Amino acid sequence: MPHPQKKLLLRSQPLKRQHLKEAYQRMVRHYGLLHWWPGETPFEVMVGAILTQNTAWSNVEKAIRNLKKSNLLSFKKLYRLPPSKLQKLIKPAGYFRVKTKRLKNFLEFLMKECGGDIKKLKRQSTKILRKKLLNVNGIGPETANSILLYALEKPIFVIDAYTKRILTRHYLIGEPLKKPKATYEELQNLFMSRLKPSVSLYNEYHAQLVHIGKDFCRTKPRCEACPLNGLNW
Repeated sequence: MPHPQKKLLLRSQPLKRQHLKEAYQRMVRHYGLLHWWPGETPFEVMVGAILTQNTAWSNVEKAIRNLKKSNLLSFKKLYRLPPSKLQKLIKPAGYFRVKTKRLKNFLEFLMKECGGDIKKLKRQSTKILRKKLLNVNGIGPETANSILLYALEKPIFVIDAYTKRILTRHYLIGEPLKKPKATYEELQNLFMSRLKPSVSLYNEYHAQLVHIGKDFCRTKPRCEACPLNGLNW
């Protein structure tokens, strides 16, 4: 198995569209269609995308549940809510002081951009929105892309730790020590240059990879039972 501390590099052998298609079909046969991300509204998805940083989704669910029980899961109410009260409500998600600051930064961004009207925000192009989101303190590429794909329905592929691990273990990215590290955008391009730009496809493909990462491609992998085992990339 590749050493986890070595630098990642895109492999020299070309990855073809048919390889990604077969991988997708295998995962869907195993899991069925997942229709992910969990969230009742675009705003809830945005909040969840920030809260899920560096924690398990089960912890985020507890924080979201606290906000709902307090009838505070709306832009106007969270925007007006004092940070001290927000900290207590989202404490189950961990790093609650840091995440409170990040949520408040994001809410301020929403206020300046669209007055909290997500429909207005959605009208902007993917490229412009992504650049603006990355300028919000506390929002990195994964969080920005999750907001774009799952909340704003923009066709952009999300790369996360699970995806990177799967790519590495299947030798879709290699690990020569003296080569430069592959960027987030390079990893993202592996999918976006080979799959049609589709919100539903990118949504479903990422969801399938997350489940593979949780169930099979763990720190200690369960390769024999994995739907991707034996796939000739």
